Amino acid sequence: MYTSRFLAKQLAIRDIKAQYRQSYLGIIWAFITPLSTALVWIILSKSGTVTLSDTGVPYPVFVFSGTLLWSILIESINAPMANTNGAKGILSKINFPKEALILMGVYKLLSNSFVKIVLLLVFLIVYGVGFHYSILLFPLAFLGIIFFGTSIGLFITPLGMLYNDISKIISMGLSFLMYATPVVYAIPKTGLLKTLMEINPLTPLLLTTRNLLFGQDLDYLIYYFGVFAVCIPLFFLGLVFYRISIPIIVERMSA
Repeated sequence: MYTSRFLAKQLAIRDIKAQYRQSYLGIIWAFITPLSTALVWIILSKSGTVTLSDTGVPYPVFVFSGTLLWSILIESINAPMANTNGAKGILSKINFPKEALILMGVYKLLSNSFVKIVLLLVFLIVYGVGFHYSILLFPLAFLGIIFFGTSIGLFITPLGMLYNDISKIISMGLSFLMYATPVVYAIPKTGLLKTLMEINPLTPLLLTTRNLLFGQDLDYLIYYFGVFAVCIPLFFLGLVFYRISIPIIVERMSA
């Protein structure tokens, strides 16, 4: 993957320029989705329609940071399949390192995420949350979310290219999984939802990253490192699976 970084960078620059050139709102689309989702939950909370437990920080900051990190996780899961599908035309004609498509997705995701993170920092200032020393570790945890999502995406991509149902199932499953992850509300004190959230491997990813941002206690740090202990070999296994399967799938689709 390291040797394909130049090609990946050129492909990413091309796609980023095309993305904003063909859109009237341009870079605004990078944060409209998490901002609109957060706004819905803020309205529900303010109106008393739903009652939410204390989050330790102003709720608008909590929910926007949660939906923003969640959107980045979803994008990192979907990026390998989206970029590979988008390159089907050249995959069947040109021999190049397939890992460049994965790295290209990471570059694009980092570019789109930069605007979101800047807006999130503005939220921290506006709502008086302030900055803590732990925020210096936030970029590492943020990259960890992208790494985790990309690892999952490597396994999904070959299957998704063969069967369109896979992407629909993944999209629907992640929509439900969002409510079993402390994205828009804190972990309940008791009940089934508390148990589901605590065994959900996405919970330590999201909570640790957000708590570093807010300077809160890192209650799930051991689980967090455990997830990444599993994720590292999973990534390399997924990369091998992707590298072997994609040429076969492209050849089959071109036949």
